[in-house]
Amino acid sequence: MGSLHVSLQDRVLTLTLDRPDKRNALDSSLIEALHHELERAELDAEVRVVVLGGAGKDFCAGADLEEVLASADRSPGENEASALRLGTLFVRMRRLPKPVVAKVQGRALAGGAGLVTACDLAVAGAGAQVGYPEIQHGFVPAMVMSLLRRITGEKMALDLILTGRVLSADEARAAGLLARVVPDTDLDREVEALARGLADSSLTAVALTKHLFYHLETASLDDAITLGARVNALARATPECREAIARFLKK
Repeated sequence: MGSLHVSLQDRVLTLTLDRPDKRNALDSSLIEALHHELERAELDAEVRVVVLGGAGKDFCAGADLEEVLASADRSPGENEASALRLGTLFVRMRRLPKPVVAKVQGRALAGGAGLVTACDLAVAGAGAQVGYPEIQHGFVPAMVMSLLRRITGEKMALDLILTGRVLSADEARAAGLLARVVPDTDLDREVEALARGLADSSLTAVALTKHLFYHLETASLDDAITLGARVNALARATPECREAIARFLKK
């Protein structure tokens, strides 16, 4: 799909941002391509896991600044609709009943950091950097702010978005933005192993786990426990759960 390279192998759909000459900057066509492939991932039974990566040295440097500059002459309504396409992409990633894993090398900045933040899991090479430097360009990291605040907490999120400072991979992991940091030379192998393990897991259990996990964000303790009990009951009734427990008991 032009600026997005797509491959499906062993139930893992790999989406690679493919604009290395632009440091994989996000433009409207690339955002639409990601929407299209995530919709496909939801409907395609052959897809169990989505891996999101970038071609070349960097994961993604953020928005395409040439497109941002050109948008200054558009109406506020047009620009709001454009921004919302990135925001709804983050929502789509979270609502997808299959895990989305970011494979991060080099720089993941601004909208690129937003993609990493929206993924369910993020694995980075030790040399990676993550940051939200929009304010340094007179811009606002508006689309990612809600997710970032939930993940890192109020003080850390404000520090990152008001200063625009860029974190090393280890700092980003300590802030909760990355699940794992591995040697750069091991990044491909580690992500492949993680995706393969997720693909081998129960599709229903993974979907229920992800659904419950994100619904807990806005639930009270009582509602969270009630929802957890409902999901627990659903999981027990699935053929996958019954078969797995029967195999365990036979050991």
